[in-house]
Amino acid sequence: MAQRAPIVIVGIGELGSAFARGFLRLGHPIVPVVRGMAPAEALAAAPSPELVLVAVAEDALHPVLSSLPPAYRQRVALLQNELLPRDWERHAIEDPTVIVVWFEKKANRPVHSLLPSAVFGPGAELAARAIEENSLPVRRLASREELLLELVAKNLYILSINLAGLRTGGTVRELRAQHADLFRAVTREVLELQEALVGSALPREHLEKRLEAALDADPDHVATGRTAPARLQRALDHARRLGVRVPTLESLGADASLAGARR
Repeated sequence: MAQRAPIVIVGIGELGSAFARGFLRLGHPIVPVVRGMAPAEALAAAPSPELVLVAVAEDALHPVLSSLPPAYRQRVALLQNELLPRDWERHAIEDPTVIVVWFEKKANRPVHSLLPSAVFGPGAELAARAIEENSLPVRRLASREELLLELVAKNLYILSINLAGLRTGGTVRELRAQHADLFRAVTREVLELQEALVGSALPREHLEKRLEAALDADPDHVATGRTAPARLQRALDHARRLGVRVPTLESLGADASLAGARR
């Protein structure tokens, strides 16, 4: 049997490693691009890969996409949080494979899935099979419209709990039970910001139901984390640039500024 085409993975963290295991089980050699390497350094080993999975963190995404060699630009797969079509379109990437990851992989902990992850694009079937090789559920999406809603639903979940959690700490259960007004205000402003970023109205009732499903799936999830301050700053930067009023998010930013000044 002929050897399957290799897969380049840019960023071998917890998520990149989980996908690497799935692809290896499917018979694809893996060509890793680790921190400090440029994607072009993989060309000698993989001049024509099946897929180029960009598995770096959100703040590293744009530098990586801008440095992709031409041979890789039509084979890109993305899995970041806070992802929207504008993020790949600004790099003239027209039709990437997009993976909306609804599972969490932390060091020294088993994989935990909230909802079925979702895939769309040219490499969607390969990505879906890699997820299934990790014994995780996955949905194959049928349209770009479905993909956009899934991306926004994930953004709504991540941003709402992370940003509200900056003030409250605790778990998702505690956030909903003890800080409902704050959580609703943050959720509303995150949705308004997502609409401004995509440039159109969104079906809020549908998205709120998706949010509830994700919250119900893991009520003991910690509400915030180490990346939350950077997420808040990105949200505030977007709001200022787009002219979106976000008084609750601004008050969270003031909290963070005061905390920094007291240190």
